[in-house]
Amino acid sequence: MKDGSDAPTPIPSLPGHFRHSISSLLRHASRLANRGVGGIAIFPCIESSLLTKDGRAGLDPAGLIPRALRALKKELPDLPVFADVALDPYTSHGHDGVLDKSGRDVDNDATLGLLAKQAAVLGGAGADFIAPSDMMDGRIAVIRSALDSAGFTSTGILSYAAKFASSFYGPFRDAVGSAQAAGTRSLDKRTYQADPANQRAILRDALLDEQEGADALMVKPAGPCLDILRDLREATRLPLAAYQVSGEYAQIHAAAQKGWLDLKKARDETLLSIRRAGADIIFTYFAQDF
Repeated sequence: MKDGSDAPTPIPSLPGHFRHSISSLLRHASRLANRGVGGIAIFPCIESSLLTKDGRAGLDPAGLIPRALRALKKELPDLPVFADVALDPYTSHGHDGVLDKSGRDVDNDATLGLLAKQAAVLGGAGADFIAPSDMMDGRIAVIRSALDSAGFTSTGILSYAAKFASSFYGPFRDAVGSAQAAGTRSLDKRTYQADPANQRAILRDALLDEQEGADALMVKPAGPCLDILRDLREATRLPLAAYQVSGEYAQIHAAAQKGWLDLKKARDETLLSIRRAGADIIFTYFAQDF
């Protein structure tokens, strides 16, 4: 999403997708709802002048996403909307939280309070689900407490419980501007996102999110982590989501443009595989076409 009233802006690394203003988002969301899409997730791309070290723009009740949420719930009250909780679209360094004194690592505990405030702002604006994607330890309990204290007891939490430090996030980081803020598409988030090699640790952490009050759990990225999705399906009764991320979408499109595979067949096969592995909900950039 972007501010202003301009026409939608194409995202080159995500063919068929655009940065929408609030007015164009409402039109697009209405089309998606009419096609039977089960919900939408919205993310901001704000002006570089608003980026700060502490991401304070993400806590503004009059910010882009809260305004979009209020407009969406007024226009389309029955369309579920998932609101991302993380600071990376708002920070000048592109990380999901505030940095420690060294300036190299994210300060987990200092970030938690900011995420709680952000969640309460989004809950107040009408989000059906808060979706923490930051991967800070302990954030689900803190966010649940903040939502309940603010009176948003019916606002759900979809936790990005198994989010790996993946190479497949590049197009999304372009879309929201965090890559530009950090000066690189390959921003290193390994100190807080999960190690792709450590299967047992991420399963343990995901189940901790369930204990802390998550209503649903997310695996991200979907395609490279079907084994994790299956393991979680066997370990929990919570609804499971899987995020077919920007890099997965972009690589299928790129190969199809080269004539190396059939776009529709590859799309359908990957989505079927995610469903077969145990996903109840699939977040995918193919939703509008599928």
